[in-house]
Amino acid sequence: MLEMEQYAAEHHIPIVRPETAGLLIVLGRLVKPSRILEIGTAIGYSSILLSGILAPGGRIDTIERDEKMLLKAHENIKKAGLTNTIAVIAGDASDVLVCLDKTYDMIFMDAAKGQYPGFLPECLRMLRNGGLLVSDNVLFKGMVTNDELVVRRKKTIVSRMRTFLDTLRGDPSLDTSILDVGDGVALSYKRTESEMEQ
Repeated sequence: MLEMEQYAAEHHIPIVRPETAGLLIVLGRLVKPSRILEIGTAIGYSSILLSGILAPGGRIDTIERDEKMLLKAHENIKKAGLTNTIAVIAGDASDVLVCLDKTYDMIFMDAAKGQYPGFLPECLRMLRNGGLLVSDNVLFKGMVTNDELVVRRKKTIVSRMRTFLDTLRGDPSLDTSILDVGDGVALSYKRTESEMEQ
């Protein structure tokens, strides 16, 4: 992990911040997921981190579109001895998600921020009742909550992220909490049928 952190720093590749990584580990211990979906593999750092919280025999599917990142992720996953645990799916998440027909206990969204609203319906389709959706970087350097920080060329992303958060909070099937951890993390618990009836 330290080697990957150094590589990410040297090559300016964003990986989850230490405080977000710590949160993911705690959440994973609570959820005890057997199946995790990650959107945005990058160099495989989060996938390898998440493998440590899988239930025995668990699996991770992770999606990445950048060819250089895919090669590095495969290399790191192989080096970690996790090729039978982590499946890297090449392609744009918008295309891949609609083709997946699996159920996941936990979904970690950490991809192109402006695409979150488009990814959400497919994520909710595949997230089991009682499952957890974790969305990273939802405060987007503070711009989502503070108009004074919004950079002109980021207005579209900020607007889409605000829409995404409003959708999460307004969905009756979800209980959502937004935490000021790292660059902002949204935790969305998908209610079970009995919880929906309460």
